[in-house]
Amino acid sequence: MTLTSIELSEKQFKKISQLVYRFCGINLKEGKEALVRARLMKRLRALGISSFEEYLKFIESDTGRQELSFMIDVMTTNKTSFFRESEHFNFLGEKILPELKCRRMRFWSAACSSGEEPLSLAILLREKIPDIEHRDALILATDISTRMLENVCKGIYKEESVQNLPTSFLQKYFVKIRNGSSACNYQVKDSIRTMVRPAWLNLMDPWPMKGPFNVIFCRNVMIYFDRPTQQRLINRFWDFLEPGGYLFVGHSEGLSAISHKFRYVRPATYRK
Repeated sequence: MTLTSIELSEKQFKKISQLVYRFCGINLKEGKEALVRARLMKRLRALGISSFEEYLKFIESDTGRQELSFMIDVMTTNKTSFFRESEHFNFLGEKILPELKCRRMRFWSAACSSGEEPLSLAILLREKIPDIEHRDALILATDISTRMLENVCKGIYKEESVQNLPTSFLQKYFVKIRNGSSACNYQVKDSIRTMVRPAWLNLMDPWPMKGPFNVIFCRNVMIYFDRPTQQRLINRFWDFLEPGGYLFVGHSEGLSAISHKFRYVRPATYRK
């Protein structure tokens, strides 16, 4: 049997959906069968497994426990960019940061993907707070993908990933690395990377950090969750924000359908 002929049955799809939901809250709805099959084929090829039935047995075995994390990794879309949804960063720089007079400053990028979001936050802090060196400023960057967190630690990005950044930012905060060809990569300087603390976190698990945070970014994540899971997550964010703290969600993730205690500030921006 060739890999191209492997079928994903309805029963297998439901079982995979249940596993994913229990592990990390992602809700794989009907109609996603083709997407799930296409993405999981990468794992079957990597493991040399010839059927989804065999793959499910492997996940449930003692030797395959770690595979669940790899499965979640290929199922999620890690699409991001520096200063993505720039309205949030503009509001943060023009309104929120000037009001933060405290020495201790805590920010949380709750699904940091490959790191562009928390690193954009660090750049913004450098740009907007002249005495940032004398502040106790830290950005927690969490994600469920160990592969993405490795990217955050390295801080190396392809030329096309940084092409929309101002030239002044590239000069101040990045180092150009030649690949041995005409292309080059850019590595974020230590002055930025040291402000970011990467950590693995499943948002469905207990959260080990104490908080409170001044600002939480959780953008383009809740689209994967059903409404009860979204509700629980928003309530937990409330508990981890300081009074007056801000929550940013994705522009397609407004909280109008969720019961919450936040005050609406502007699109996808809420305040405790």
